Amino acid sequence: MPRPAFRAFIGPATARPQLWRLLLGLIVAALIYAAVCVAVLAPAVLRQPATDAGDTLASLVEARTPGATLLLLATFAGMALGVMVAARFLHGRRPGTLIGPASRALRDFVTAVTVVGAVYAVAVLVWAWRYDSLPGLDLGTWLPLLPLAVAGLLIQSGAEEMLFRGYLVQQLAARFRSPLIWALLPGVVFGLLHFDPVTAGGNAWLAVGAATAFGLVATDLTVVTGSLGAAWGFHFAKNALAVLLLATKGTITGLALRRTPYGVDAEDGSRWLILGDIGLLVVAWLILRRILTTR
Repeated sequence: MPRPAFRAFIGPATARPQLWRLLLGLIVAALIYAAVCVAVLAPAVLRQPATDAGDTLASLVEARTPGATLLLLATFAGMALGVMVAARFLHGRRPGTLIGPASRALRDFVTAVTVVGAVYAVAVLVWAWRYDSLPGLDLGTWLPLLPLAVAGLLIQSGAEEMLFRGYLVQQLAARFRSPLIWALLPGVVFGLLHFDPVTAGGNAWLAVGAATAFGLVATDLTVVTGSLGAAWGFHFAKNALAVLLLATKGTITGLALRRTPYGVDAEDGSRWLILGDIGLLVVAWLILRRILTTR
C-alpha cells in the first residue's frame, strides 16, 4: 500500500490517467525539448561557416568549455517546459503538482543536498589519497561562472526529476498498482538513456547500471516523502560534484575546477570507481532515507 504522502502526490494524476494521454504527453514533451535545444544551440552553430557547423555542434554537445556547458544545461529548460505543457493540456494539471507541496519539497531538497554533499565530500577526500587530480578552470574564472553554473544544474536536475520521478511515476502509478511498472520502468528508462558507448567504451553498461540505481533510489525517496524535493536535491548534489568540482575526463568538463587523471572509458580505473559510486549512492540513500522517515 502506498504511503499517504505518495498517494497525495499521485492524486492529481488520477483525474486523467489514460495511457494514450501519457504517450502523447511524452511526444509533446520531446518535441518541445527538441525545439528548445535547436533554439539554444542553433545561433552558435549558424555563426560558423557551413563546413564547420558539424564540428561546432559536436563541441557544444561535448561541453568541454564553460560556454558550451552552460548552453547544454540551458537546453534542459525545454525538458521542464515540455513536461509542464504535457501535464497541463493533456491531464489538466498545474505545474506545481509535478513537484509536490512546495514547503516540503524545499525542506527535503536542502536536507538531501546537505547529506549527499557530506557523504561525497568524504569520498573525494579518500579518492585524493589515491589519485592526483588535474587542473580545470582557474579559480578566478570558475567563481564568476558559479552562479550561472548552479542555476543551470538546478534546471537540468529539476527537469529530469520532473519528467522521470514526477510525470512518469505519477501517471503510471495512477494507472497501475504494481511498483514494477510505475517505479522500475522509469528507473530503467532513465538508466538506458545514459548509454553512451562512444564516451564510456567498455564501461557503458556499467554506467547504465549506475544511472538506473540512482533512478530507483530517487523514486524511493519520492515515495517516502511525497515530493520531488529529496530526489531533486540528491540529483543536484551528485551532478554539482561531477560537473563543477571534480569532472571525469571525457565527460562534461567545461565548468570543472578539477578533472580526474583517467577517462570514463578507462577499464582499469573507472570500472571500479563506478562500482564505488554505486556504493556511495546506497550509503547516501540509506542515511537520507533514515533522516526523512524519522523526523
